[in-house]
Amino acid sequence: MKRIVFTGGGTAGHVTPNLAIIKEIQNEDNYQIDYIGSKNGIEKELIEKIGIPYHPISSGKLRRYIDFENVKDIFRVLKGCLDARRTLKKLKPQLVFSKGGFVSVPVIIAASTLKIPIFIHESDFTPGLANKISQRFATKIFTSFEETKRYLPGNKTESIGSPIRKDILTGSAEKARKWLGFHSQLPVLLIMGGSLGARKINETVRSYIDELTKNYQIVHLCGKNNLDPELENQVGYKQFEYVHEELADILALADIVITRGGSNAIFEFVALEIPMIIIPLGKDQSRGDQIINAKSFQEKGYALMLEEKDLTKNSLFDYLDKLSNEEDEIKTAMRNGNQGKALDHIINEIKAI
Repeated sequence: MKRIVFTGGGTAGHVTPNLAIIKEIQNEDNYQIDYIGSKNGIEKELIEKIGIPYHPISSGKLRRYIDFENVKDIFRVLKGCLDARRTLKKLKPQLVFSKGGFVSVPVIIAASTLKIPIFIHESDFTPGLANKISQRFATKIFTSFEETKRYLPGNKTESIGSPIRKDILTGSAEKARKWLGFHSQLPVLLIMGGSLGARKINETVRSYIDELTKNYQIVHLCGKNNLDPELENQVGYKQFEYVHEELADILALADIVITRGGSNAIFEFVALEIPMIIIPLGKDQSRGDQIINAKSFQEKGYALMLEEKDLTKNSLFDYLDKLSNEEDEIKTAMRNGNQGKALDHIINEIKAI
């Protein structure tokens, strides 16, 4: 029996592609799957939910700025390397598959010392710091964007797109409509700020909820601890911190989406042909990767990009109108984008080990 260890975490974006691969591999009889992640990260909750053995390790945070916590985190990362090496020696996997995030670095370093093959998938247009460190140890590197290859070793990098969870492609709009209590007279606007939510998006949408619900029925995935109790009974508005099994049905029902610029999510919207407004994290909150992702999608005709600093009532309504007017062109561009083959490619590469 072959054993594969997956790693990656910090946000749901570093976990959901792993979940897509794991679900396919689980259908094979000759694979044992384990996951190494942080002790308290979102990956722990998501992986334990599907019953995969989870092995927590010490992990620090990779910062690009000067902070006293960086000193402490050096020791946390070193301990994480020892934790990961101990776990890998015990498990003896044939492959480590990483989706990035700071917790993946100790795992990849440990795997390299044990000469275990390492596959990495980079979702964003430009590699994150974790994958910049990890690339030198990787056996193979896969990317979502063709342009990303210029930042990585060409002899072991391949652009394949983003691994799309097959279960999100089979949702039932009618099931979601019934569960949400929505009717069919108004379109459905889905708002997704990522697993951690998006404060400015949440506040802007809620400030004009009465006007928005005149034209849309709204499903708002607002992130942990971001529910607004005053809107629990708002007609045409349903809010959730996060959804699991219901997501595929909600996506099948959604006519348009307002989202952050996380690569995995926006590639899924392309596969589902859902027109989107991307409001990426600004450079004051991130390294700017979501802005680059969003610009790339806008250039390809898949989306409209609205920078968070420009998000106001007027810009929000203007962009919603523009998206409605360009809906057919956007869907055509998405349809011709040839997405959705990355998952099968990765599975075939794993089987070849």
